[in-house]
Order: sequence, then structure tokens, then C-alpha cells
Amino acid sequence: MGKVSLKVTIAGRTYPLNINEEEKDGVLDAVSDINRSIEKLKKSYAVKDPQDLIAMTALQLVMKSDSNKAVNDVSSSEDMDSIEKALSDLSQKLDI
Repeated sequence: MGKVSLKVTIAGRTYPLNINEEEKDGVLDAVSDINRSIEKLKKSYAVKDPQDLIAMTALQLVMKSDSNKAVNDVSSSEDMDSIEKALSDLSQKLDI
């Protein structure tokens, strides 16, 4: 797939992007999430400076991403334990 030019608006400011075509939906979803988070923060706190709102949003999104990564790491570890137990059980049955 080729490159596409895309203009996105974050916190009222427009940014031109050149991205791979297959990334377009992900970028648009991310922009939507960012703008939604900024609006939520704007309503919840007495912060009006867009730079402060963007920084707070970045912090929240990274924390959320790290939290999801930790959950996936735990899940992967549990999956590996389950696989190892199944292999051990199979090995024992084959030794009989």
C-alpha cells in the first residue's frame, strides 16, 4: 500500500501527516481518543492551556498503555504456565 497525506486536528491545532495507507484508521482513532481525553480534562479541571491539556492527556494515555501491557504480560505468563503444565501432563502420559 502507498502513502497518504492526512491532516489531523489535535486540541484545535492542525498537523499534516504522511503515513502508510494501512495506518490511517489507527491514526484517526488515536486522534479521536486524544481529543476526547483533552475535552474530558478541560471539563474536569480548571486548565485552559492547550499545552497543559496535551501533556496531561499524554500522561494518561501512556499510563493506560503501560497498564494494558502489564495485564498482557500477566496473561502471557499465565498462558505459558498453562502450556507448560499441559506439556508436562502429556509427557507423563507418554512415559507410561
